[in-house]
Amino acid sequence: MSLTTALNSAMSGITAAGRSTSVVSDNLANALSEGYYSRSLGLTSAGGTGGVRIGSVIRNVDPALQKSVRSAEANYAATTVTSDFYARMSELVGTVNDGYSIAQRFTDLESALIEATSLPDSDARLNDLSMQAEELAMSITETAEGLSTLRNKAEDSIASLVTGLERDLTSLNDINKKILAAEIQGMETSGLEDQRDNLIDSINKVIPVQIYTRDNNQVALYTNSGIKLLDGGSVAEFTFNETATVTPYMTLDNGQLSGLEIDGKSIDTSINGKIGGGSLAAQFYVRDVATVAAQEDLDTMAGDLILRFQDPSVDPTLGATDVGIFTDNGAFYDSANLTGIANRIQINSTIAMSGDAETWRLRDGLNAATQGNKGDTTLLNNYGEALEASNAISSPGLGTGSYTAYSIAANMMTSFTQQSTWAEQELSYSSAIFTDIQARELEQGVDTDSELQTLMMIETVYAANARMIQAIDEMMQELMRL
Repeated sequence: MSLTTALNSAMSGITAAGRSTSVVSDNLANALSEGYYSRSLGLTSAGGTGGVRIGSVIRNVDPALQKSVRSAEANYAATTVTSDFYARMSELVGTVNDGYSIAQRFTDLESALIEATSLPDSDARLNDLSMQAEELAMSITETAEGLSTLRNKAEDSIASLVTGLERDLTSLNDINKKILAAEIQGMETSGLEDQRDNLIDSINKVIPVQIYTRDNNQVALYTNSGIKLLDGGSVAEFTFNETATVTPYMTLDNGQLSGLEIDGKSIDTSINGKIGGGSLAAQFYVRDVATVAAQEDLDTMAGDLILRFQDPSVDPTLGATDVGIFTDNGAFYDSANLTGIANRIQINSTIAMSGDAETWRLRDGLNAATQGNKGDTTLLNNYGEALEASNAISSPGLGTGSYTAYSIAANMMTSFTQQSTWAEQELSYSSAIFTDIQARELEQGVDTDSELQTLMMIETVYAANARMIQAIDEMMQELMRL
C-alpha cells in the first residue's frame, strides 16, 4: 500500500466516523420522539481505491411489523367507537342497580299504582301516581334525547374525519414531492420519511390502507378494497354533506342523510364495506345502524306504553281517538307515526302535576264529567291489568314476542347491557393485540445504551484513523529529511 492510498483510507475512515457520529447523535436526540425510527449509516468497502465508501442513512423499519401495527391500530380505533356508543347507551337506559333506570321507573309506577288502589280516596297517593307516570315519560324522553345527541355526535365525527383525511392526504402528497426533490438532489430523506409514516398512521386509523412503493421513494395509498386515495400526485376527493341536526326521521336509506363519495363514486360505508376496519366506518355504523336500531327499541317501548292506556276498554270514558295517561306530544298515538315517539311521549296535561293536576281523573276516568265514588278502584285495577297484559311487539333489541310493560323495559336494559359488554370485550381484545404489537415495534426504536456503545466504538475508530494520519505525516517528514 502506498502512502497516498493509506492517507486516503484514513481520511475516508475519519469522514465515516464523523458522519456516523452525526447519525448516532440524531438517534439519541430523538429517543423520545414519537414515530422516530433509529438510523444507521450504510458503509461499504471502497475496494481497490482503499478506505470506506459512505452510503445513505438507513431507517431501521420492519415493513411487516409496521403493517401489523397499523392493522391492529385501525381495528382498535373502530372498536373504541362502537364500545363508547354502547357504553353510553347502557348508561342512558340504566342498569339493574340504577335507581333511575327506565325499568326502575316502571317498577315505581306499578308501586304507586298499588298504593293508590289500596287507598283510592287519597289525593296524595293519586298525586304520587301522576308524578311517577310523568317521571317514567321523562325518563324515556331523556334517553331518546341522549340517543339523538350520540347520533349527532357521530355525524359531526364523520365530517371531522373526512376533513382530516383530505388534509392528511394533501400533506402526504406534499411530502412525497419533497422526498422526490431531495432524492434528485442527493439529500437525506429520513426525516421526511418519518413525517410521511406519521401521516400514513393517521390516515390508516380512519381508513385502513395498503401502501405501494413507486419509483424515487414515492408511495401510493389504496384502501384494502382497492379504492385509490393517493397515487402519482393525484389525491382522492371526498364528498360528505354534513347535516346540521340529525332527527330520528333521517336515515341514509331515505336520502335525508349524506353518504360518502370518493372521486364522485358512492362508497359502501357499512362496517365491513369498502372503507371498513377503521374509525370512519365505525362512525357510519353508529349513525346508520346502531342508533337507528336503538331508536326503534325506544319507540317500540314508548308506543306500547301509550297504547296500553289510551284503550277505551281500560278507561271507558275515552273515545276511540282520545288520549290516555300517556300521549304523543299531547296527541292521540297513531301507529303509522311511530318513529321518534320516544322523543315525544308526555303525560296527559289534565292529570300532570305541572298541568291541570286533576289527579282524581286517574280514579274516575280521564274524560269524566265529575268526580265519582272515591272508593271505586275499577279504573285503577284496569291500569294494573294493562301494565301486566302481554302485548305483541317486535324490534331489533327487544326481539319479537308478547311481553308485559315491565318486561319490555327489562329486555331493553338487558339488551344494551349485553351489547355494551360484548363491545367492551372486543375493545379489550383489540387493545391487547395493539398494545402487544406496538410494544414489539417500540423495541425497534432507539436503544440509548446501544447507541452510546456505538458512539464509543466510533471514537475508537476515529482515534485509530487519526493515529494513522499522524504516522503517515511522520513518515513523510522523515522522507523529506533524506
